[in-house]
Amino acid sequence: MELKDYVRIFHKSWIVIVAFVLFGIAGAAAYSITVTPKYIASTQLYVSVQAAAGSGTTDLVQGTSFARQAVSSYVDIVNSAIVLDDVIKELRLDLTAGQLAPMVSSSTPLNTVLIDISVTNSDPVLAAKIANSVGTNFGRIVVDQLEKPDGDAVSPVKIETIQPALVPGKPASPNTPMNIVLGLLVGLAIGVAFAVLRSVLDTRVHSLRDIELVTDTPMLGGITFDPEAKKRPLVVHADPKNPRAESFRSLRTNLQFVNVEGGPRSFVVTSSVPGEGKSTTTANLAIALAETGARVALIDGDLRLPRLADYLGIEGGVGLTDVLIGRAELADVLQKWGRGKLFVLPSGRVPPNPSELLGSAAMARLLASLTEQFDIVIIDAPPLLLVTDAAVLSKLCGGALMVVASGRTKRNELAGAVKALERVGSRLVGVIITMLPTKGPDSYGYGQYSYGTVHEDDAPAETPAEGRAARKQRRRVKTA
Repeated sequence: MELKDYVRIFHKSWIVIVAFVLFGIAGAAAYSITVTPKYIASTQLYVSVQAAAGSGTTDLVQGTSFARQAVSSYVDIVNSAIVLDDVIKELRLDLTAGQLAPMVSSSTPLNTVLIDISVTNSDPVLAAKIANSVGTNFGRIVVDQLEKPDGDAVSPVKIETIQPALVPGKPASPNTPMNIVLGLLVGLAIGVAFAVLRSVLDTRVHSLRDIELVTDTPMLGGITFDPEAKKRPLVVHADPKNPRAESFRSLRTNLQFVNVEGGPRSFVVTSSVPGEGKSTTTANLAIALAETGARVALIDGDLRLPRLADYLGIEGGVGLTDVLIGRAELADVLQKWGRGKLFVLPSGRVPPNPSELLGSAAMARLLASLTEQFDIVIIDAPPLLLVTDAAVLSKLCGGALMVVASGRTKRNELAGAVKALERVGSRLVGVIITMLPTKGPDSYGYGQYSYGTVHEDDAPAETPAEGRAARKQRRRVKTA
């Protein structure tokens, strides 16, 4: 992954990352509030070995060396039962030596004769009392019991408190500022890891970058998501000022650069799976092409689930299938739509053998005839991964346009659709991304457009009811 990929991930998942950070901070703050504060009181002892009166320098050095060696053993005695029992008795603690021992810790700095004693307790005053009591009783027991010579001789070991324990003013734990910083860092790390993992595991197509991982076919256009698309599928006709309608016009402009070297100006519009906006994209693209004054033939080649007739408000009971089996003439079933030069050939009745009809010689002759009569022919075909209809049709046309839904189509589905076209030797001339978000790193914005007047090309077409009445009068259908 490149740097821009990580930037895109962070841009896309910044809300999730912030949520994890806030959760980490809240968790750390809650822990700091609920946990019982602990106070630490410390005292320091000095251990020395007294030399006999009149001793020389050598005896003093030996005494210091002995004290250093003895200190390492004394440290282990600090929280032993022999010391802590006296502390419990002195302070009248309702504890046992085993319960008090974890609260007491001792250490000695390297190459010194010092002993540091620390006591941890939730009561700061009691912590200081225990620390001082441990130091006092420890020194007394070592001097008077453990290191006392036989008889009435005085112990050469002397232990003095050089730093008594004071009542701590603030708790040693929890360290609220440190906990909050740690919570922030942990939350940030988890949030970033979650965002990256989600991006890696997400195989859906979101942007041009995802398409480039599957195919090097150029992207012809991007259509933003419209929650009202089902209510007004023909946005180019219903709302020509809408930025989404302008995106179809941009798609129309880009399509003009396809097949610049010649060849039939006929295209199959398909997708990998259902629900990617294929039919609405086909209809709006055809309307946008007709706005330029071009003669456009729009064919509903989806003989399994036809929808163009419903979207365009035309009669779809007689159409393509009737022409292919010889029950009707093309001129009788080809319906003019709108005030431009858009002519629609609906699917007709659903046949039992769609693939055979679409791949027949009759279909090839029909497309050849339409290509001669019209500037461009657009065919709405079924998804490639479900049936072979689109692959069969693409062999008879100049190429295929692949519709991909952002956030819905998976990369393996797109790859399978591309391979299906390659297996039959068809050409994928471009990709159209639909359902793009209007905000975020995957958005596809066109800006806002304002028109002072509605041009003739943008004028509303005749209503479906008006057109249907005229078409019924001139439609002559031959029956078998």
